[in-house]
Amino acid sequence: MSPNIYSTIFCCIVSFTFAQSLPLQNIGARQVIPLNGSWNIIIDPYETGYYNYRYEPSGDGYFKNKKPITKHDLIEYDFETSGTLNVPGDWNTQRNELFLYEGTVWYKRSFDYTLEAGKRLFVHFGAANYHAIVYLNGEKLGEHIGGFTPFQFEITDKVQQKGNFLIVKVDNKRYREAVPTVNTDWWNYGGLTRDVYLAEVPDTHIGDYTIQLERGSKDRISGWVQLSNETVIKNVAVTIPRAKIHLTGRTDAKGRFFFSGKGNIVRWQPEKPELYDVIITAGSDTVHDRIGFRTIETRGTDILLNGTSIFLRGISIHEESPTHGGRAYSSVDARITLQRAKELGCNFVRLAHYPHNEQMVRMADSMGLLVWSEVPVYWTITWENQATLANALNQMTEMITRDKNRASIILWSVANETPLSEPRLRFLTSLVSHVKSMDSTRLVTAALERHYIDETTQIINDPLGNYLDVLGCNEYIGWYEDLPEKTSRVSWKVEYNKPLIISEFGADALYGFHGDTLTRWTEEYQEYLYKQQIAMLKTISPLRGVSPWILTDFRSPRRPLPKIQDFYNRKGLISNNGEKKKAYWILKQFYEETQMKWGEKEKIAK
Repeated sequence: MSPNIYSTIFCCIVSFTFAQSLPLQNIGARQVIPLNGSWNIIIDPYETGYYNYRYEPSGDGYFKNKKPITKHDLIEYDFETSGTLNVPGDWNTQRNELFLYEGTVWYKRSFDYTLEAGKRLFVHFGAANYHAIVYLNGEKLGEHIGGFTPFQFEITDKVQQKGNFLIVKVDNKRYREAVPTVNTDWWNYGGLTRDVYLAEVPDTHIGDYTIQLERGSKDRISGWVQLSNETVIKNVAVTIPRAKIHLTGRTDAKGRFFFSGKGNIVRWQPEKPELYDVIITAGSDTVHDRIGFRTIETRGTDILLNGTSIFLRGISIHEESPTHGGRAYSSVDARITLQRAKELGCNFVRLAHYPHNEQMVRMADSMGLLVWSEVPVYWTITWENQATLANALNQMTEMITRDKNRASIILWSVANETPLSEPRLRFLTSLVSHVKSMDSTRLVTAALERHYIDETTQIINDPLGNYLDVLGCNEYIGWYEDLPEKTSRVSWKVEYNKPLIISEFGADALYGFHGDTLTRWTEEYQEYLYKQQIAMLKTISPLRGVSPWILTDFRSPRRPLPKIQDFYNRKGLISNNGEKKKAYWILKQFYEETQMKWGEKEKIAK
């Protein structure tokens, strides 16, 4: 497909996606029926089910036959005999022949449903990587682009009591104009990778809401509730029983109820992640949530959590399952992964390089881990393409919409390691403005690059820094740049009076492979690099956090070296089998020392 054709189709798809309602806030609290489990599938590398031999869309795809099939019909597909895949799940790790597959797979699931009078029904997808086209009973519902954010379609007037069939065309091919683009360093897991639900709600229901502790306040809660029907005026109540908050009112002409009130609040923090039961009622609809309340802001080079300076002891994480390999999606995956971060001494995780599943951020809420969350604007995006910008904005919108009530999230990131240019700056400042228009209570960051002004002086002066609240910076001195010893000769200069997070550093090591400190791929080399890096980090005065690369080895097609990488990025402090490497203990010791040092500052501040 040519870039111009792709852009034209893309603009149409983005417009259509925006025309749909944003996904229901807090889908787990709704009356849902999971459509998880075994789905029939057809593997379609040439997209024969969608395009004819002229490569023109051929209409209804794999459901042209809406009449009983006879022995005279030419049928070249059959869902029932083509095998199955589990949903949620990626196709790469479920079938050997799909391990490196990039292309189209069609999914089919049949169901019966009796819809209660006065109710509406949505089919809700936690995520589908990357381009999904959804049909119900042969009728196209719509399309969605983006592999890591939720989307839904209403099927109230389309669902039947018996014999419904839902078909989804999922295509994970990479495109230069996409977000992410063709060049990444993680596995392009395809499929219906997160939960699929049928969600039934009242005709007029709570579509969205935000509840936050006001910036600078210790006890005042404020926010809004948005109803699905703007023309219906409803009484709304927001109740937080333990905080003795009960706020009531009526929606305005746009279906929104704004509220503000004081209560008895114990603020959320990593050492004591207090969560409050929140009950929102509007007419016959009630939604329950568990929300923590805290403030986050900056002052000079300090990051202030609840008004107190904090150092972010972090680690970067990819969304790979610690139990079964492949894409993570479950609460079990989330708990094991985040418990590993806690045992390392972390109070902070960077969820790279895309929005992780909702279980992760909710688990971070309950376990007391601060979160950096980002969209996959990564490396070499086509900065001048308006469809690409629209895609990035849409993914950012859907990420913030889903996660804006999670206390753990303190940083929205707009980009990772993007090369300097004027088009790139325009693109990213558009994203920054969009984030701040949606959420003024959190901080905005990006993982920037740096350069030398002489042989040993690094400078961070990316003009994007003017627009960020917190500076992120990735550096690999000692791995991609010279040897670890060089860190002892490097000094840092930061142009902006803002907090700095070294958002990546590290070295590859194969667990169990040993040698001296200058033998690449050994645990000893990685261990030595961490010692040298930590000594250098201690000299950077505006440093307020680190998130080394990375907690666990993860799959990447860029890493084919036999017997060492075998399609894994080996920079993990923990192997893909769960074994701790020698560098793990170096970082753990640093975090213990940092916690003691910063803890004294916090006591003085209090």
